[in-house]
Amino acid sequence: MTVEPEQHLPVDEETTELWERLADLAQRGGRSIATCESLTAGNLAAQLGRAPSSGEWYAGGIVAYRSSVKHSLLHVPDGPVVSEESARTMAHSTATMFGADLTIALTGEAGPETDEDVPPGTVWVGVVDRGQASTERVEFDGDPADVLAATVHSAVRILLEHAEKS
Repeated sequence: MTVEPEQHLPVDEETTELWERLADLAQRGGRSIATCESLTAGNLAAQLGRAPSSGEWYAGGIVAYRSSVKHSLLHVPDGPVVSEESARTMAHSTATMFGADLTIALTGEAGPETDEDVPPGTVWVGVVDRGQASTERVEFDGDPADVLAATVHSAVRILLEHAEKS
C-alpha cells in the first residue's frame, strides 16, 4: 500500500516545550542522542534539529522506511518490521553507528490500511540508554497525520524521561 507523505506535521506547544527541556538536559548532562525512524520518516529528527544547541547533543538519525533497508543496514531479522524485536534491533544498531548514549527507534503503521498484521496506529518504540535496551508498544487513534504527530510527541517524551534519570 502506498500513502502520500504528510506535507506538514503539526507540532503543538507542549511538544515544543518537551524538546526544549530535552535539549537543556542533554546539553547539561553531556549526553548524545540519536534517532532511527521508519513510521515518522524523519519528522522526529527534524524536530530535534530545531531544538536549542542541537548540534552539541543530537548526533543524528537514520530514516529507514523500506523493510529491505531495515534488514540490510540495521540488521533487523527477517520477519515483520512492526515488532518489538525490530524496534530493539533498530535502536541497538543506531546507537552503535552513532556512538550515542541515548537512542530511540520508531516503527509502526499509521493507517488507514496496514502492510503488516497490526491495527492502524500501532507503534513499537525501542530505546537504548547507555547500552540498556527497552521497548514499548503504543497505539494511537486518528488519521495518519494524527498518528505521526502523536508518535513524535511520545518519542520526545520518552527521550526526556530517560534524560531526566541521568
